[in-house]
Amino acid sequence: MFRELKSCFVVFGLKAHLDILSSSRRAEANTKAIDFVFEQMDKPAKLRLASAIDTESNLSSKVFDNIAASLSIESTGYAVRYHLIDQSLVERRNKVAHGEYLDIDGEDWGKLADEVLLMMRQYKTDIENAATLQLFKRSAAEIVS
Repeated sequence: MFRELKSCFVVFGLKAHLDILSSSRRAEANTKAIDFVFEQMDKPAKLRLASAIDTESNLSSKVFDNIAASLSIESTGYAVRYHLIDQSLVERRNKVAHGEYLDIDGEDWGKLADEVLLMMRQYKTDIENAATLQLFKRSAAEIVS
């Protein structure tokens, strides 16, 4: 049920109706959107994930934080690698995309690849742990009846 999920996951299922509230100036449309939200809270959650997370087409530490927050994943442990994301990956990617020459030797490339894989594995583990521990759910005390 939506009521049992943390807010960041409720958004995945109700975003279209929440968007109406922020964009419509019509009372009837807004009332219908709110009614829909109230009606859905005690129904099985149907999450629409196709457009749930905005990667902004280019990962940066800011985008990474937003994705982590969208999944209720704590991102503070990754902050030590934000320089890697923003400088070593994004900056280099942008240079190549804009036709600039990128000079990186094999050893540096290997270190960068190892760091990226390490971070990806850690993130995968964090997501698996969150799923196993059901961290997508609100605590019993948080559930409003």
